[in-house]
Amino acid sequence: MSERPDRRPSPPSAGKRAGWRRPASPPATPPAGPPAAPQPAPPAPTPPNHRSVIDSAVYRDGRRVASPATLADTFRKLHEEPDGMAWIGLHRPTEPELHSLAAEFNLHELAVEDALEAHQRPKLERYGDTLFVVLRAARYLDAQEEVDFGELHIFVGPDFLITVRHGGAPDLSSVRRRMEENPELLSLGPEAALYAILDAVVDGYAPVVEGVQTDIDEIETEVFRGDPAVSRRIYELSREMVEFQRATRPLVGMLHGLMAGFAKYGTDEELQRYLRDVADHVTHTSERVDGFRQALTEILTVNATLVSQQQNAEMRALAEAGFEQNEEIKKISSWAAILFAPTLVGTIYGMNFEDMPELKWAGGYPFAILLMAVVCVSLYVIFKRRDWL
Repeated sequence: MSERPDRRPSPPSAGKRAGWRRPASPPATPPAGPPAAPQPAPPAPTPPNHRSVIDSAVYRDGRRVASPATLADTFRKLHEEPDGMAWIGLHRPTEPELHSLAAEFNLHELAVEDALEAHQRPKLERYGDTLFVVLRAARYLDAQEEVDFGELHIFVGPDFLITVRHGGAPDLSSVRRRMEENPELLSLGPEAALYAILDAVVDGYAPVVEGVQTDIDEIETEVFRGDPAVSRRIYELSREMVEFQRATRPLVGMLHGLMAGFAKYGTDEELQRYLRDVADHVTHTSERVDGFRQALTEILTVNATLVSQQQNAEMRALAEAGFEQNEEIKKISSWAAILFAPTLVGTIYGMNFEDMPELKWAGGYPFAILLMAVVCVSLYVIFKRRDWL
Protein backbone atom coordinates (compact mmCIF):
# COMPACT_ATOMS: atom_id res chain seq x y z
CA MET A 1 0.00 0.00 0.00
CA SER A 2 1.43 3.38 -0.92
CA GLU A 3 2.25 6.03 1.66
CA ARG A 4 -0.60 8.29 2.66
CA PRO A 5 -0.30 11.83 1.33
CA ASP A 6 0.58 14.55 3.82
CA ARG A 7 -2.03 16.88 2.42
CA ARG A 8 -5.08 16.34 0.29
CA PRO A 9 -4.94 18.55 -2.82
CA SER A 10 -7.89 20.80 -3.22
CA PRO A 11 -10.12 19.63 -6.03
CA PRO A 12 -10.23 21.60 -9.24
CA SER A 13 -13.98 21.17 -9.37
CA ALA A 14 -16.67 19.79 -7.14
CA GLY A 15 -16.79 16.03 -6.98
CA LYS A 16 -13.49 15.57 -8.95
CA ARG A 17 -9.96 14.87 -7.78
CA ALA A 18 -6.94 16.54 -9.29
CA GLY A 19 -5.32 14.60 -12.07
CA TRP A 20 -8.38 12.60 -13.09
CA ARG A 21 -11.15 13.49 -15.50
CA ARG A 22 -13.82 11.58 -17.34
CA PRO A 23 -13.17 11.75 -21.09
CA ALA A 24 -15.25 14.48 -22.63
CA SER A 25 -17.83 13.37 -25.15
CA PRO A 26 -17.40 14.80 -28.67
CA PRO A 27 -19.89 17.51 -29.56
CA ALA A 28 -22.88 16.22 -31.42
CA THR A 29 -23.25 17.33 -35.06
CA PRO A 30 -26.59 19.09 -35.60
CA PRO A 31 -28.80 17.20 -38.07
CA ALA A 32 -29.53 18.70 -41.42
CA GLY A 33 -33.02 19.97 -42.17
CA PRO A 34 -35.67 21.30 -39.85
CA PRO A 35 -35.27 20.28 -36.24
CA ALA A 36 -37.42 17.38 -35.14
CA ALA A 37 -40.10 17.92 -32.60
CA PRO A 38 -38.79 17.24 -29.10
CA GLN A 39 -39.81 13.85 -27.78
CA PRO A 40 -40.97 13.60 -24.18
CA ALA A 41 -38.37 11.98 -21.96
CA PRO A 42 -39.37 8.58 -20.60
CA PRO A 43 -40.29 8.61 -16.96
CA ALA A 44 -37.43 7.69 -14.65
CA PRO A 45 -37.89 4.38 -12.87
CA THR A 46 -38.97 4.66 -9.30
CA PRO A 47 -36.10 3.57 -7.05
CA PRO A 48 -36.96 0.83 -4.60
CA ASN A 49 -37.29 1.60 -0.93
CA HIS A 50 -33.69 0.69 -0.22
CA ARG A 51 -30.96 2.63 1.57
CA SER A 52 -27.63 1.97 -0.10
CA VAL A 53 -25.41 3.96 2.28
CA ILE A 54 -25.36 1.92 5.47
CA ASP A 55 -22.76 4.05 7.25
CA SER A 56 -20.40 6.78 6.13
CA ALA A 57 -17.84 8.40 8.37
CA VAL A 58 -14.71 10.51 8.24
CA TYR A 59 -11.93 9.74 10.74
CA ARG A 60 -8.92 11.68 11.92
CA ASP A 61 -6.25 9.98 14.04
CA GLY A 62 -8.52 6.95 14.37
CA ARG A 63 -11.50 8.90 15.75
CA ARG A 64 -14.77 9.69 14.01
CA VAL A 65 -15.06 13.38 13.32
CA ALA A 66 -18.07 13.38 11.03
CA SER A 67 -20.96 11.12 10.03
CA PRO A 68 -22.24 12.57 6.74
CA ALA A 69 -25.67 11.50 5.60
CA THR A 70 -24.88 11.50 1.88
CA LEU A 71 -21.93 10.69 -0.35
CA ALA A 72 -21.63 14.32 -1.43
CA ASP A 73 -21.35 15.42 2.21
CA THR A 74 -18.72 12.73 2.77
CA PHE A 75 -16.65 14.02 -0.15
CA ARG A 76 -16.91 17.59 1.10
CA LYS A 77 -16.00 16.69 4.67
CA LEU A 78 -13.04 14.60 3.52
CA HIS A 79 -11.68 17.56 1.56
CA GLU A 80 -11.91 19.62 4.74
CA GLU A 81 -9.80 17.05 6.63
CA PRO A 82 -6.40 16.83 4.87
CA ASP A 83 -5.26 14.03 7.21
CA GLY A 84 -8.65 12.34 7.38
CA MET A 85 -9.85 8.96 6.20
CA ALA A 86 -13.29 8.11 4.82
CA TRP A 87 -14.93 4.76 5.51
CA ILE A 88 -18.04 4.32 3.38
CA GLY A 89 -20.23 1.24 3.75
CA LEU A 90 -22.69 0.45 0.94
CA HIS A 91 -25.23 -2.32 0.45
CA ARG A 92 -26.22 -3.05 -3.14
CA PRO A 93 -25.55 0.50 -4.36
CA THR A 94 -26.99 1.93 -7.52
CA GLU A 95 -24.93 2.61 -10.62
CA PRO A 96 -24.95 6.42 -10.18
CA GLU A 97 -23.68 6.05 -6.62
CA LEU A 98 -20.75 3.89 -7.67
CA HIS A 99 -19.95 6.20 -10.56
CA SER A 100 -19.86 9.17 -8.19
CA LEU A 101 -17.43 7.25 -5.98
CA ALA A 102 -15.34 6.39 -9.04
CA ALA A 103 -15.17 10.04 -10.03
CA GLU A 104 -14.24 11.19 -6.53
CA PHE A 105 -11.67 8.52 -5.68
CA ASN A 106 -10.41 7.69 -9.18
CA LEU A 107 -11.59 4.07 -9.08
CA HIS A 108 -10.83 1.90 -12.09
CA GLU A 109 -13.80 1.26 -14.35
CA LEU A 110 -13.20 -2.51 -14.42
CA ALA A 111 -13.33 -2.69 -10.63
CA VAL A 112 -16.49 -0.57 -10.58
CA GLU A 113 -18.08 -2.88 -13.15
CA ASP A 114 -17.24 -5.92 -11.01
CA ALA A 115 -18.72 -4.25 -7.94
CA LEU A 116 -21.94 -3.54 -9.82
CA GLU A 117 -22.43 -7.00 -11.30
CA ALA A 118 -21.33 -9.02 -8.26
CA HIS A 119 -21.00 -12.82 -8.63
CA GLN A 120 -17.22 -12.45 -8.72
CA ARG A 121 -14.61 -14.91 -7.53
CA PRO A 122 -12.47 -13.89 -4.53
CA LYS A 123 -9.53 -11.89 -5.81
CA LEU A 124 -7.10 -9.09 -5.06
CA GLU A 125 -6.13 -6.57 -7.72
CA ARG A 126 -4.16 -3.35 -7.58
CA TYR A 127 -5.01 -0.34 -9.75
CA GLY A 128 -2.34 2.27 -9.13
CA ASP A 129 -2.56 3.25 -5.46
CA THR A 130 -6.01 1.63 -5.06
CA LEU A 131 -6.47 -1.93 -3.92
CA PHE A 132 -9.59 -3.84 -5.02
CA VAL A 133 -10.54 -6.91 -2.97
CA VAL A 134 -13.42 -9.34 -3.49
CA LEU A 135 -14.41 -11.63 -0.61
CA ARG A 136 -17.05 -14.34 -0.26
CA ALA A 137 -18.55 -14.34 3.21
CA ALA A 138 -20.58 -17.22 4.59
CA ARG A 139 -23.00 -17.84 7.42
CA TYR A 140 -24.75 -20.98 8.64
CA LEU A 141 -28.57 -20.90 8.84
CA ASP A 142 -29.61 -23.24 11.63
CA ALA A 143 -33.30 -23.32 10.73
CA GLN A 144 -32.72 -24.36 7.11
CA GLU A 145 -29.49 -26.28 7.87
CA GLU A 146 -27.78 -24.67 4.91
CA VAL A 147 -24.95 -22.24 4.16
CA ASP A 148 -25.77 -18.73 2.93
CA PHE A 149 -23.08 -16.92 0.95
CA GLY A 150 -22.62 -13.18 0.56
CA GLU A 151 -20.23 -11.12 -1.52
CA LEU A 152 -18.14 -8.18 -0.40
CA HIS A 153 -16.19 -5.77 -2.61
CA ILE A 154 -13.62 -3.47 -0.97
CA PHE A 155 -11.83 -0.45 -2.43
CA VAL A 156 -8.82 0.63 -0.40
CA GLY A 157 -6.95 3.85 -1.18
CA PRO A 158 -4.49 6.13 0.62
CA ASP A 159 -7.25 7.87 2.57
CA PHE A 160 -10.45 5.94 1.95
CA LEU A 161 -12.04 2.54 2.31
CA ILE A 162 -15.27 1.65 0.50
CA THR A 163 -17.18 -1.56 1.13
CA VAL A 164 -19.86 -2.77 -1.30
CA ARG A 165 -21.89 -5.60 0.14
CA HIS A 166 -24.12 -7.99 -1.81
CA GLY A 167 -26.16 -10.38 0.32
CA GLY A 168 -26.83 -10.70 4.02
CA ALA A 169 -23.27 -11.53 5.07
CA PRO A 170 -21.09 -10.17 6.46
CA ASP A 171 -22.35 -7.64 9.00
CA LEU A 172 -19.65 -4.98 9.06
CA SER A 173 -21.22 -2.79 11.73
CA SER A 174 -19.54 -4.82 14.47
CA VAL A 175 -16.18 -4.47 12.68
CA ARG A 176 -16.57 -0.70 12.54
CA ARG A 177 -17.54 -0.53 16.22
CA ARG A 178 -14.55 -2.65 17.23
CA MET A 179 -12.17 -0.48 15.23
CA GLU A 180 -13.66 2.72 16.63
CA GLU A 181 -13.08 1.34 20.13
CA ASN A 182 -9.40 0.98 19.22
CA PRO A 183 -8.45 4.34 17.66
CA GLU A 184 -4.72 3.53 17.88
CA LEU A 185 -5.23 0.66 15.44
CA LEU A 186 -7.65 2.59 13.21
CA SER A 187 -5.18 5.50 13.04
CA LEU A 188 -2.89 3.22 11.03
CA GLY A 189 -5.12 3.94 8.03
CA PRO A 190 -7.38 2.09 5.62
CA GLU A 191 -5.11 -0.98 5.72
CA ALA A 192 -6.07 -1.53 9.35
CA ALA A 193 -9.78 -1.46 8.48
CA LEU A 194 -9.16 -3.85 5.56
CA TYR A 195 -7.41 -6.37 7.79
CA ALA A 196 -10.18 -6.10 10.36
CA ILE A 197 -12.74 -6.89 7.66
CA LEU A 198 -10.65 -9.84 6.46
CA ASP A 199 -10.50 -11.10 10.04
CA ALA A 200 -14.27 -10.76 10.45
CA VAL A 201 -14.97 -12.64 7.21
CA VAL A 202 -12.59 -15.46 8.14
CA ASP A 203 -13.95 -15.65 11.70
CA GLY A 204 -17.43 -15.96 10.19
CA TYR A 205 -16.32 -19.22 8.58
CA ALA A 206 -15.91 -20.93 11.98
CA PRO A 207 -19.65 -21.32 12.76
CA VAL A 208 -20.16 -22.56 9.20
CA VAL A 209 -17.49 -25.22 9.68
CA GLU A 210 -19.09 -26.36 12.93
CA GLY A 211 -22.56 -26.45 11.40
CA VAL A 212 -21.35 -28.46 8.40
CA GLN A 213 -19.53 -30.89 10.70
CA THR A 214 -22.79 -31.46 12.58
CA ASP A 215 -24.63 -32.01 9.28
CA ILE A 216 -22.06 -34.58 8.17
CA ASP A 217 -22.41 -36.46 11.47
CA GLU A 218 -26.19 -36.53 11.03
CA ILE A 219 -25.84 -37.66 7.43
CA GLU A 220 -23.62 -40.58 8.45
CA THR A 221 -26.30 -41.72 10.90
CA GLU A 222 -29.02 -41.40 8.28
CA VAL A 223 -26.97 -43.34 5.72
CA PHE A 224 -26.59 -46.40 7.94
CA ARG A 225 -30.19 -46.06 9.06
CA GLY A 226 -31.30 -46.35 5.45
CA ASP A 227 -33.06 -42.99 5.17
CA PRO A 228 -34.15 -42.67 1.49
CA ALA A 229 -33.90 -38.83 1.57
CA VAL A 230 -30.23 -38.78 2.61
CA SER A 231 -28.92 -38.86 -0.98
CA ARG A 232 -30.50 -35.50 -1.74
CA ARG A 233 -29.08 -34.01 1.44
CA ILE A 234 -25.59 -35.28 0.59
CA TYR A 235 -25.85 -33.75 -2.88
CA GLU A 236 -27.01 -30.37 -1.58
CA LEU A 237 -24.31 -30.23 1.08
CA SER A 238 -21.69 -31.19 -1.51
CA ARG A 239 -22.78 -28.28 -3.69
CA GLU A 240 -22.45 -25.94 -0.70
CA MET A 241 -18.95 -27.25 -0.01
CA VAL A 242 -17.99 -26.51 -3.60
CA GLU A 243 -19.09 -22.91 -3.05
CA PHE A 244 -17.28 -22.86 0.28
CA GLN A 245 -14.08 -24.03 -1.41
CA ARG A 246 -14.42 -21.28 -4.00
CA ALA A 247 -14.70 -18.77 -1.14
CA THR A 248 -11.77 -19.99 0.98
CA ARG A 249 -9.16 -21.45 -1.37
CA PRO A 250 -8.39 -18.21 -3.32
CA LEU A 251 -8.28 -16.31 -0.04
CA VAL A 252 -5.14 -18.20 1.00
CA GLY A 253 -3.21 -16.92 -2.01
CA MET A 254 -4.64 -13.42 -1.58
CA LEU A 255 -3.40 -13.14 2.00
CA HIS A 256 0.02 -14.46 1.09
CA GLY A 257 0.12 -11.86 -1.68
CA LEU A 258 -0.60 -9.12 0.86
CA MET A 259 2.08 -10.46 3.18
CA ALA A 260 4.58 -10.46 0.32
CA GLY A 261 4.07 -6.70 -0.02
CA PHE A 262 4.82 -5.86 3.63
CA ALA A 263 8.32 -4.61 2.94
CA LYS A 264 7.45 -2.86 -0.33
CA TYR A 265 4.58 -0.82 1.11
CA GLY A 266 5.96 -0.36 4.61
CA THR A 267 3.13 -2.13 6.45
CA ASP A 268 3.02 -1.53 10.18
CA GLU A 269 4.32 -4.38 12.38
CA GLU A 270 1.04 -4.66 14.25
CA LEU A 271 -0.87 -5.03 10.98
CA GLN A 272 1.62 -7.66 9.83
CA ARG A 273 0.89 -9.76 12.92
CA TYR A 274 -2.82 -9.17 12.38
CA LEU A 275 -2.70 -10.45 8.81
CA ARG A 276 -0.53 -13.48 9.64
CA ASP A 277 -3.11 -14.56 12.20
CA VAL A 278 -5.89 -14.19 9.61
CA ALA A 279 -3.84 -16.21 7.11
CA ASP A 280 -3.41 -19.03 9.65
CA HIS A 281 -7.14 -19.15 10.28
CA VAL A 282 -8.12 -19.19 6.63
CA THR A 283 -5.56 -21.94 5.89
CA HIS A 284 -7.06 -24.06 8.66
CA THR A 285 -10.56 -23.40 7.35
CA SER A 286 -9.58 -24.26 3.80
CA GLU A 287 -8.12 -27.56 4.96
CA ARG A 288 -11.31 -28.37 6.87
CA VAL A 289 -13.44 -27.63 3.82
CA ASP A 290 -11.25 -29.88 1.68
CA GLY A 291 -11.74 -32.62 4.28
CA PHE A 292 -15.51 -32.09 4.19
CA ARG A 293 -15.61 -32.57 0.43
CA GLN A 294 -13.59 -35.75 0.70
CA ALA A 295 -15.80 -37.05 3.51
CA LEU A 296 -18.98 -36.29 1.56
CA THR A 297 -17.57 -38.09 -1.49
CA GLU A 298 -16.84 -41.16 0.63
CA ILE A 299 -20.25 -41.00 2.31
CA LEU A 300 -21.91 -40.79 -1.09
CA THR A 301 -19.98 -43.87 -2.21
CA VAL A 302 -20.96 -45.78 0.93
CA ASN A 303 -24.58 -44.70 0.51
CA ALA A 304 -24.59 -45.89 -3.11
CA THR A 305 -23.14 -49.24 -1.97
CA LEU A 306 -25.75 -49.64 0.75
CA VAL A 307 -28.55 -48.72 -1.63
CA SER A 308 -27.22 -51.23 -4.16
CA GLN A 309 -27.06 -53.92 -1.49
CA GLN A 310 -30.58 -53.12 -0.39
CA GLN A 311 -31.82 -53.29 -3.97
CA ASN A 312 -30.05 -56.62 -4.47
CA ALA A 313 -31.64 -57.98 -1.31
CA GLU A 314 -35.05 -56.83 -2.48
CA MET A 315 -34.50 -58.38 -5.90
CA ARG A 316 -33.37 -61.62 -4.26
CA ALA A 317 -36.43 -61.67 -2.03
CA LEU A 318 -38.64 -60.96 -5.01
CA ALA A 319 -36.99 -63.75 -6.99
CA GLU A 320 -37.43 -66.17 -4.11
CA ALA A 321 -41.06 -65.18 -3.77
CA GLY A 322 -41.52 -65.70 -7.51
CA PHE A 323 -39.85 -69.11 -7.31
CA GLU A 324 -42.09 -70.19 -4.46
CA GLN A 325 -45.11 -68.93 -6.32
CA ASN A 326 -44.01 -70.84 -9.42
CA GLU A 327 -43.69 -74.05 -7.37
CA GLU A 328 -47.19 -73.61 -6.01
CA ILE A 329 -48.52 -73.02 -9.51
CA LYS A 330 -46.86 -76.26 -10.67
CA LYS A 331 -48.56 -78.23 -7.89
CA ILE A 332 -51.92 -76.67 -8.57
CA SER A 333 -51.58 -77.25 -12.29
CA SER A 334 -50.55 -80.89 -11.75
CA TRP A 335 -53.51 -81.71 -9.52
CA ALA A 336 -55.83 -79.85 -11.86
CA ALA A 337 -54.62 -82.01 -14.75
CA ILE A 338 -54.98 -85.21 -12.71
CA LEU A 339 -58.50 -84.34 -11.65
CA PHE A 340 -59.40 -83.24 -15.15
CA ALA A 341 -58.85 -86.76 -16.60
CA PRO A 342 -61.72 -88.56 -14.74
CA THR A 343 -63.89 -85.51 -15.25
CA LEU A 344 -63.33 -85.76 -19.00
CA VAL A 345 -64.12 -89.51 -19.12
CA GLY A 346 -67.19 -89.12 -16.93
CA THR A 347 -68.38 -86.23 -19.07
CA ILE A 348 -68.05 -88.20 -22.29
CA TYR A 349 -69.95 -91.20 -21.01
CA GLY A 350 -72.49 -89.03 -19.33
CA MET A 351 -73.78 -87.68 -22.64
CA ASN A 352 -77.38 -88.71 -23.40
CA PHE A 353 -76.88 -90.29 -26.81
CA GLU A 354 -78.57 -93.62 -27.69
CA ASP A 355 -76.09 -94.64 -30.38
CA MET A 356 -73.01 -95.09 -28.19
CA PRO A 357 -71.41 -98.55 -28.47
CA GLU A 358 -70.20 -98.70 -24.88
CA LEU A 359 -73.60 -97.92 -23.31
CA LYS A 360 -74.99 -101.41 -23.83
CA TRP A 361 -71.71 -103.14 -23.04
CA ALA A 362 -71.76 -105.09 -19.76
CA GLY A 363 -68.19 -104.16 -18.91
CA GLY A 364 -68.52 -100.49 -19.83
CA TYR A 365 -68.70 -99.19 -16.25
CA PRO A 366 -65.65 -101.10 -14.96
CA PHE A 367 -63.76 -100.06 -18.10
CA ALA A 368 -64.57 -96.39 -17.51
CA ILE A 369 -63.42 -96.57 -13.88
CA LEU A 370 -60.26 -98.37 -14.86
CA LEU A 371 -59.56 -95.81 -17.59
CA MET A 372 -59.92 -92.95 -15.12
CA ALA A 373 -57.58 -94.64 -12.65
CA VAL A 374 -54.96 -95.41 -15.29
CA VAL A 375 -54.95 -91.85 -16.62
CA CYS A 376 -54.74 -90.32 -13.13
CA VAL A 377 -51.94 -92.62 -12.01
CA SER A 378 -50.00 -92.00 -15.24
CA LEU A 379 -50.26 -88.23 -14.85
CA TYR A 380 -49.23 -88.44 -11.20
CA VAL A 381 -46.14 -90.47 -12.07
CA ILE A 382 -45.19 -88.02 -14.86
CA PHE A 383 -45.56 -84.91 -12.67
CA LYS A 384 -43.76 -86.60 -9.79
CA ARG A 385 -40.74 -87.37 -11.96
CA ARG A 386 -40.61 -83.72 -13.06
CA ASP A 387 -40.75 -82.54 -9.44
CA TRP A 388 -44.03 -80.82 -9.94
CA LEU A 389 -45.50 -82.72 -7.02
